[in-house]
Amino acid sequence: MHYEYVGGSLHLEKVDLAGVAAALGTPCFVYSRDAIESRFEEYVTGFRGRRHKVCYSVKANGNLSIISLLSKLGSGFDIVSGGELERVLAADGTARDVVFSGVGKSRSEIDAAIGAEIGCINVESRAELERIAAAAEAHNKVVAIAIRVNPDVDPDTHPYVATGLKESKFGVPVGQVYDLYR
Repeated sequence: MHYEYVGGSLHLEKVDLAGVAAALGTPCFVYSRDAIESRFEEYVTGFRGRRHKVCYSVKANGNLSIISLLSKLGSGFDIVSGGELERVLAADGTARDVVFSGVGKSRSEIDAAIGAEIGCINVESRAELERIAAAAEAHNKVVAIAIRVNPDVDPDTHPYVATGLKESKFGVPVGQVYDLYR
C-alpha cells in the first residue's frame, strides 16, 4: 500500500501530505513513484514472452517527471499532439518509442514527428495519409504507419466514449481499409 494514515495524517510513501500542502500550498499534485513503477511492471509482466511495447498515454498526464520515469522503465509513449511529442523529447523519452495517434494532426506536427523519427504514426483518414505521404517525401524518409480501423461495432457503452461506431470521428471505415492500405 502506497498510502497510509499515520497518527491521523495521510502519508504517501511515508511522506506527510498535510506537510507537503502546508509547504507548497494547494492544489498540489503528489505522485507515488513506487505505485507507477509497480503498475508499469505489472503490464510488462503480463506481456512477458510476447513481442510488445507498453505505451503511456501522455494525454493522461504530461508531467515531465512522470514521463522521464516511465522512459527509464522502458515505456513507449502514445501522443496526440506536437506539444506532447515535445514533452516526451524534453523528458528524454526515445522518439522511436513514440506512437502518434489522434485525429486532426497538422502538417507541422507530422513534420515534427517525421523529423524526430518517431516509431509510428496512426492514420485516421485518407486525407491524413496523403499529408503524411507528402511530408515523408519532403523529408526524403520512409515513415512507419498504422491504419486505425473503425469496425462499426457497438460496444454498448456510454455514447461519449464509444469510438468504434460508424458515426465516430475515429478511424477509417472497415470497408475502406484494404483500398487505403494499397
